[in-house]
Amino acid sequence: MTDTLRIAVRAFVPFERAIARQFDDFVRTTGADAALDAVAMDLNPLHHATIGSCGLANGEWDIALLATDWLAEAQAAGALENLVPHLARAPIQDFPNAWSPSLLTMQRFGGGFWGMPYHDGPECLVYRRDLLAAAGLAVPTTWDDFHAAARALHAPQQGRAGTVLALYPDGHNGFYDFCIQIWSRGGEPFDAAGRPAFTGDAAMAGLDFLRALAADGDAIMPGCRGLDSVKSGMAFAQGKVALMANWFGFAAYADTAPDSRVKGLVDVAPLPAGPGGRSVSLNVFWVLAIGAGSRRKELAWEFLRHCATAPMDRLTTTEGAIGVRRSTWADPAVNALVPYSHRLEWLHDHARQMPLTPTLAAISHIVDDLMTAATTTDRPTRDLLAEAQARAEALS
Repeated sequence: MTDTLRIAVRAFVPFERAIARQFDDFVRTTGADAALDAVAMDLNPLHHATIGSCGLANGEWDIALLATDWLAEAQAAGALENLVPHLARAPIQDFPNAWSPSLLTMQRFGGGFWGMPYHDGPECLVYRRDLLAAAGLAVPTTWDDFHAAARALHAPQQGRAGTVLALYPDGHNGFYDFCIQIWSRGGEPFDAAGRPAFTGDAAMAGLDFLRALAADGDAIMPGCRGLDSVKSGMAFAQGKVALMANWFGFAAYADTAPDSRVKGLVDVAPLPAGPGGRSVSLNVFWVLAIGAGSRRKELAWEFLRHCATAPMDRLTTTEGAIGVRRSTWADPAVNALVPYSHRLEWLHDHARQMPLTPTLAAISHIVDDLMTAATTTDRPTRDLLAEAQARAEALS
């Protein structure tokens, strides 16, 4: 009897394509009598289907593609299968040495290992090198230079904005942009115990910067409130954005997607820094996790093992996402396709990460509300930050 693996996937064409091809290869090479039922969802529906409505815990989903921000919440809810016994029973070749340590620590806590890395790509500066060169501009290294470059390259008459912000309230880029602003200005958005710290000078300056950028019609793409990370990345690939602070994967997508209008014109660099700070990246990645309630755990593990092989990890990249093995990052053919893949090692060496807390998703939505108020009202920044701090503290 054919077993059907139900997999919840983040809606992004490269993810959907790669999972389908990897499953086909899995069946072909192993002879497994298995079928795939992959359902693609945007971020909020994916979180709800897998964690909020207990889909991973009750067996509705065998596997899910989860952001590392969600793992502590999912594990605390009893939604995830511990992969340690599976690694002992049926090890993955070259594990763990084939992966950067930064891709193996965020899911290792509470006595378990809760997901295999699948898609990588820390935040970085993504830009059109042809436009910067034509304008005689250096790659921006400060946020003020970034804003100035966005104004200089803003050309609505040519259908191009200087930059873009992904402000759709899905607990993703708005939250991350806020934290990156704090880090890159020498502050900390969370204290050593993982509690929010949103009211310091760096948070004030960072939110003021984001407010000013979002309000600058001579620099920013219109309609950012309706754009999530994927839509902003697609806009860049369509030639509608000159530079942005976004995920490495969207640079790779713009250089590999069949319908991209900017192939061969893309480059990446470290994110800019603010006064008193330094460039940082953000290490949030996607893992394949097995549901605690799955009735097909051995089959699910065999598929995860297959996805973790070097050829399948390379396929993740060639389909437009970002593989997670060092061999993929260094592969000459991959670097011919995505010339900056080898820089992932550097980005990981300079990446920060979010605290492991079950309330992180809830905190991210509080910051969404903060960003909405900051970009749609004239309420004082200090008041907005104090309100967000109080709401976040009330979660504990």
